[in-house]
Amino acid sequence: MAGGKLSPRQKMINLMYLVFIAMMALNMSKEVLSAFGLMNEKLASSNTIATERNTAFMAGLAEKVSEQPEKYAPLKEKADQISALSNEFNAYIDQLKSEILEGVGDPTDYETMDKSLTLDQKFFEGGKTTAAAQEFLDKVAKYRDGVSAAIKSVKEVSPEVATDVETTFSTQDQKDRAGVTKKWLNYNFEGFPMVASLTKLTQMQADVKTTESKVLSALLAGQQASELSFSNYEAIVVPDKTAFFSGEKFKGRIVLGRFDATLKPTKVVVNGKEQTEVLNGQIMLDFPAGNVGERDVEGELEFKEGDSIVKIPIKSSYAVIPKPNSAVISADKMNVVYRGVNNPMTISIPGVPAVNASAPGLKKVGGAGKYMMNVTNVKAREVSIKVSGKLPNGASVSDSKKFRIKPIPRPVGTVRGEDGAIKMARNALEISSVGAILPDFDFDIKLKVTGFKFKVEGQPTVSVRGGRLSAPAKSALRKAKRGSSVQIIDIKAQLTTNSGYKLKKISPVIVELTN
Repeated sequence: MAGGKLSPRQKMINLMYLVFIAMMALNMSKEVLSAFGLMNEKLASSNTIATERNTAFMAGLAEKVSEQPEKYAPLKEKADQISALSNEFNAYIDQLKSEILEGVGDPTDYETMDKSLTLDQKFFEGGKTTAAAQEFLDKVAKYRDGVSAAIKSVKEVSPEVATDVETTFSTQDQKDRAGVTKKWLNYNFEGFPMVASLTKLTQMQADVKTTESKVLSALLAGQQASELSFSNYEAIVVPDKTAFFSGEKFKGRIVLGRFDATLKPTKVVVNGKEQTEVLNGQIMLDFPAGNVGERDVEGELEFKEGDSIVKIPIKSSYAVIPKPNSAVISADKMNVVYRGVNNPMTISIPGVPAVNASAPGLKKVGGAGKYMMNVTNVKAREVSIKVSGKLPNGASVSDSKKFRIKPIPRPVGTVRGEDGAIKMARNALEISSVGAILPDFDFDIKLKVTGFKFKVEGQPTVSVRGGRLSAPAKSALRKAKRGSSVQIIDIKAQLTTNSGYKLKKISPVIVELTN
């Protein structure tokens, strides 16, 4: 065909032969097209099964959350995040497949889907990638990066899971069989028959379902591995009895106990009483120790597991032994007592049912060693509390302890609850109240302002009675310039519970006018 001079007729015959060969090359086998279609159907069927499996997993996880919310709620939050990303991306691919099949009479007649024109026009019109192509790439990146980031934020899951997701949904450039580098989108979709592109999109949906299942399983496996880690165990010394006499040998055993801060039982009953306080996975017990002697601790723990209740028995004992040799005296608020306020005190001697306590300003206010101490009129800087009582055998025991006496700290002036240098509008200052507080003071006491001085730049100082601006003070305020500072000084206040106590000088408030 290529040698010598050819007649116009022969040239036309040769040209038609070349066109025929090209058409034969482009005309893909009908069997191959059908094979792609059957593969697409099989993938779609597998995706349906995978969806049901993932839905069942999420339902089981939701049940776990209802049983142990603190343990499984964070896991469920990550699972919901990954499931939402998967559903969104899967729905987008469904929409894209519907657009490709628009106008196709029979979506199962795969032998007619041998052209690439529909997807080529959507993604590669004019030899360039279209806005629809960029949207497709953005959707892939959003799913890949979102799932990867969610996995990486869970320390119990291996980073290899995130790497696997990034590899599966990578859109990096690829080389064809000839070694030519092509864009990922062109390499996978440009020029392919419609049925092949549909199958690839369905395969991407299968990858989404597989990824979702793999990630959800990894989350649960990571949680379980974390729970079983030896870092969650502590060595617990269990003595054969809770009290030993001098000269005895200590006998007991060491066991490993697993601590889980998120674990909460459904119900706890100890010695016939339900216990409700759980702290860091530990049931906090609070009940009277009882009389001297051996005391039993009995009960049971209940946990909800599926549709059943699992009961774990509790059986232990402790000893109550009266061997006090000193008094126990503690201030309920701090290690000092303050003038001007009532200081709560707890005074007792272990093993002694009743004690006598004496000190200036000290009086009993209730049972169980409760006292109140007022040292307002005590001139010394220290006060000594003396305590005495009788042991069950009739022997006397006594002790004493000194406490420092301190005045109430210096109060701080406020305007509208703010202290120091503040900014405020003129009309807001007119209606605001002047107060005084005791920052970082452990006693809940209130201060009542009885008066203060109001100073505006360029205006005479105005004395005010009470805690709000008087008419002369408001008149001076209206003459103040914008941005100038107004001073509230020499604030006078008293304790609402002890008006005779003299407080330290109250710090002033500086207000910068904003208008």
